Formats: sequence, structure tokens, C-alpha cells
Amino acid sequence: MHQSPEPVTPEPPAPISRPLLTQSWLDLAFLHWQVPQADVAPLLPAGTVPDTFEGATYVGLIPFRMHRVGWFRLPGIPYLGTFPETNVRLYTVDGQGRRGVAFLSLDAARLLPVLAARIGFRLPYLWSRMRLRAAGDTRTYTSARRWPGPRPAHSRITVRIGEPLTAPTPLEHFLTARWGLHHTVAGRLHYLPNAHRRWPLRRAELVDCEQNLLAAAGLPRIVGEPMSVLYSPGVAVRLGRPRRA
Repeated sequence: MHQSPEPVTPEPPAPISRPLLTQSWLDLAFLHWQVPQADVAPLLPAGTVPDTFEGATYVGLIPFRMHRVGWFRLPGIPYLGTFPETNVRLYTVDGQGRRGVAFLSLDAARLLPVLAARIGFRLPYLWSRMRLRAAGDTRTYTSARRWPGPRPAHSRITVRIGEPLTAPTPLEHFLTARWGLHHTVAGRLHYLPNAHRRWPLRRAELVDCEQNLLAAAGLPRIVGEPMSVLYSPGVAVRLGRPRRA
């Protein structure tokens, strides 16, 4: 039996004093589409259900820069731990009421981190050719999948950064303030917590979006513009140890 979902909070519900991993997520674009619950439920880890806001659930397409991934309290790695990444994620809640995300795909530009995440954490990382270009108030994120496929999964996203969001709406908090990851390891559901300061968010305008990553991740064809486009310069993040859910 599932407990009621925990409240959505813009700050993490608990600090992580002894991190398993440290990293920074920088130059993020948050693109979101509303999707039917019936379409996403079969794609979620067993033991979770779609998390909803006013009866609706969402898929997020989020390109960004991963910066200096490090283990424990050690300094982050400058080259292998720094690379562009683009995620396709769904919104989840488990039987204990913990809200989180489930990743359908994580395209990244460094092969060794991709292999480490696939082997060590059983996460669906994929090796891709990627680039992030900054020009004034625009950011352009490109990716073309290399391995393991399907090929040619790709994306090209350009956003124009707007004004700071001083008072995000409840939906904007719902889509961004996520303090854990649900995933399955050896047939068991695990929850990987994270903690960081409140997201510094800005409005963003979608200039260009050509992609088939959502379809490659198993979602039915999604048409139309995203209903939410946001940007964040980023945050420093701590990830805790996985817990059985």
C-alpha cells in the first residue's frame, strides 16, 4: 500500500553530511511536456507510480553540463568528471511516499563515466557526441548517440535565457525540486538521495528543439511545444548512498 506523497519542498528534506558522490549541475535547460499517466506507468521502476500535479504527470528533457564528479569528499575530476549530458526523466513516488525521478535515458559525452554508471549503478547511461555552446543569453545543446543505441538518437536544443524567477509556481517547484532517484538494481527498487541549495531559476524561451530522444526512450510520439521551459545556472550537489525502497 502506498503512503501519501511527501510535500514538495524547494529545499532538500535532509542534508547529506557523508556524500557518496559530489558534482555540480551547470547550465541546465528544463523542458517539460504533459503526458498521459497510462503512457508512462509501464516505463517506471516496479514499486513506483507516476507522481502527479493536479492530476497530471510530465516528462522532462534536460540538457546541462556535469562538472567535476568526485567520490566521497575527494576533489572532483576535472576532465573525466566534466562533460555535457542530456536526460529524459519521469516523475515518481514510491510506497513510502518519497518523490523522485526515474531516468529513461542519460546521454553523456565521456565513455568511462558512462561505463561506470551502467556497471556500478545500473543506470541507463549512453555514450553520445555532445556539445554545449554559449553565445550571450542563448545556450545550444547538441547530442548524437554513439553507443549502445538506438541510433541515430539525437537532439538539438536552443534556449534564450530570460528574467530570474523570484517566486516559482508550485508546478515549477514540482518539476525541479527533486531530492531522489528511483531505479532498480538486481530486481530491487532503490532510492538515491541528493541535496543542494534551492534552484536559482530563470524564465527561458525555446528558440529551437529538434529531437527524437523521447521516442527513443519508449514514449509515444509527443507533439507540440513544451508547456514549461526554464533555465538554471546550476548548483553544487551531494548524492547519498542508495537505499532500498
